[in-house]
Formats: sequence, C-alpha cells, structure tokens
Amino acid sequence: MNLNQLKIFYMAAKHGNLSSAADELFITQPAITKGIQRIQEHYEIKFVNHIGKKLVLTDAGEALYEIAEKIFEMESQADESIRDFQQKKRGHIRIHSSETFGAYYLHNIIVPFSKANPMIRILANILPTEQVVENAASLHNDLGFISYPMEHKKLKITEIMSDRYVIVAPPGHRLSRKKYIEATDLRGEYMVMHEKESATYRVMENLARKNNLDTFIPLELSNNESIKRVVEQGIGLGLMSRNVVSREVDSGQLIAIPFTDPAMKRKFYMVHHKDKYISEPLRNFIDLIQQWASGYQAANP
Repeated sequence: MNLNQLKIFYMAAKHGNLSSAADELFITQPAITKGIQRIQEHYEIKFVNHIGKKLVLTDAGEALYEIAEKIFEMESQADESIRDFQQKKRGHIRIHSSETFGAYYLHNIIVPFSKANPMIRILANILPTEQVVENAASLHNDLGFISYPMEHKKLKITEIMSDRYVIVAPPGHRLSRKKYIEATDLRGEYMVMHEKESATYRVMENLARKNNLDTFIPLELSNNESIKRVVEQGIGLGLMSRNVVSREVDSGQLIAIPFTDPAMKRKFYMVHHKDKYISEPLRNFIDLIQQWASGYQAANP
C-alpha cells in the first residue's frame, strides 16, 4: 500500500471535499483527485462517490477510512515520541479546556509547572466541551479539561475534582442573607445562565424539573464574567461554582450562597486519547494536576 496515496484518501474523506484536503497537505486539488484515482485503480474498487463538491464514502471507503485513521494516529504518536527524545524534554504541551476550568482553575497548575520547567512551552486554549473532546480524539491536543463526562471509545476521561455550586446574588437581594439555599427558594426568580449546552444550564434545568420551579431565564451569556456583571446590576441570579465568584465575594460586590444539598457540586474531568504517548514532561504535568486538585479538594470540601 502506498502511504502517500492513503493519506490523500484519508484527508479527503476526513474533510469531505478535495480543496480542504489539498490545503492541509499543501498540494494541488488535481493531485488529490489523482491520488484517490490511483488507490482505487490499485484495488479495483470504488472508495468514494462525488456528489456535487462533496465526497461520500462507499462501504469499502468507510472500512478503509477507519484503518487509515488508526495508522495516522499512530504516526502522530511516533513523531511525538521521537521528538521527545530529540528535544531532551524541550517541547510543548497542548491543552484545551472548557471555559470555567480554563479561566479559573488551570492557572494554578500552569504557573508552578512553567516555573519548574521553563523549556516546556504550554499552549492553552478555551473551547467548548464538545470541541475539546473532538480534539483529544483526533490527537490535536495533549490534554483536555471538560465540565461534564462524554462517552468516547478513543478517550480516557478521569474526574479530577469538584467544587460546590453556589447561587450568586447582588447585595440586598431577598436571598442574600440566607446561609444556605433550598431549591424551592429559587421559585419565581430570574436566572442569568450560560448557554443551553453548558453544564450549569443542564444543572439548572434538572433542579427546576425536580422541584417544579417556575424560574425564568431572561439572559443566556457565553462566559462567567458577563454573567457576574449582569447579576451585579440586579437582572437576576447566577449559578456557578464558588471559585468563579470568590474575588467578587471577597470585595463585597456579590454574595455567594451554597445549597443545603451537599451533592450540588460541579465536577471537572481530564481527558486524553487512550493511546496517547505520555512523555515525561506531560506525566509531570498530570501528576501536578492531581496533586493540586487533591489539595484544593481538601481545603474546599
């Protein structure tokens, strides 16, 4: 089998069109077409059908794509393993994280790791949970951090920590003097929430359904900072993990009220490809995550 032709087929099938595959491989579109033709001629079987500008795999194409995907994932792992030896622990760690963990927890690990390993470059990006998972499955990151578990046959997903959910209110709100919140206290309240796909929105929906709450959500915002600013203005209450609002609570800008139910906790998960090559720097980073999370959990039960 010609691996160059296989890669051309794989990239074309992955992107579903010729031009995107050509861009990624830095070759021309006719070269993509020719590569696919040659592999089909070699095996005397059709792997793809052209429907307009899109490529659709035949049954044989689907089978070949699954095999090719494994081959090129292993190629990526081999490259990374060799690079680790070549660079003598110089390199980079690519991290993708969902918004809350990435913005309010991750720096606690990155800062001490970077000080201890100045030659290791950390590349961290905030992405939606679904994209973090997709990138981990395709080996486009070394580690991911997500806010809810997702099943995926290629991934190892590990719970690393949890933090208590709190109701966030402006000073002077009718609930601001309560020591703890019962779910029924939220009946009739306006809630300012993350978008529907988020972990907190799912928790709020479940809470409302279980307790027959008639809460109203006038605003859905994409990040915690926006939610906090809107809650400060008295538009509604927020639901978030307590660390997210700790600065505003300390300054007196907002009030954070925990739930009476100790199970009202937000969990965070670490994710990476099951076959991911774990270099020594990456292993040290994972160990540091686990140490920090264990200490945080002990200090914030």
